[in-house]
Amino acid sequence: MSDDTKMTGHPVHDDFINALSADLAPVRRVWSPAVRSVLWFAGVAAAAIAIASVSDLPAMALHIASVPDMWLAITGSVLTGILGAIAVFQLSMPDRSPHWALLPLPAATLWLGASGMGCLRYILQPESHFAGIAEAPHCLFFILGLSLPMSVVMIFAMRRAFTLYPARTSAIAGLAIAATAASMLNLFHPFDATSTDVLVHALAIAIVIGANRYLGGRLLNAGK
Repeated sequence: MSDDTKMTGHPVHDDFINALSADLAPVRRVWSPAVRSVLWFAGVAAAAIAIASVSDLPAMALHIASVPDMWLAITGSVLTGILGAIAVFQLSMPDRSPHWALLPLPAATLWLGASGMGCLRYILQPESHFAGIAEAPHCLFFILGLSLPMSVVMIFAMRRAFTLYPARTSAIAGLAIAATAASMLNLFHPFDATSTDVLVHALAIAIVIGANRYLGGRLLNAGK
């Protein structure tokens, strides 16, 4: 080793590092999961207010008050949407635990369980208004139609992050989005649950989760 090298360290290595980094462009820092979660909730709240402005809120409140157990299903769906979004933005970071995917599952169990129990309500309240076969598809189209733009926004919000679990993260995103859409559906859903209604909702949720897991996972992997 020459005296110059001893005095200056490793000039060859320094030159090599400088050559590698010469053309690197500055990297914009990804917003934290907390910031992205707040922005997501603000957007969801704005959409909910817009939808509520054209719905019959007194009729919805009267309907929910007449069947108090519906609060369990609504609470479950709202919490699933909130906790699911938090989990997604945490999972989008490469240093976060994959166990964040478990965060919305208890709320989802409450949501789906309470919705299923609602099928038994006709035994206690035969006068309840149940959705018929002709009305049930409206729920399907509402959930799918509202989930589409939310899915695009969610994937865009995760695009610059670097999740190590793209399929899992996208599936939880689909769950959060479907739960959020189902929560907003209550603003236009004056029916009590039937097996047909619950199956249609389950189908819509499965489609949203499946589409997000497949398409979202591929998009998040595209730049990796």
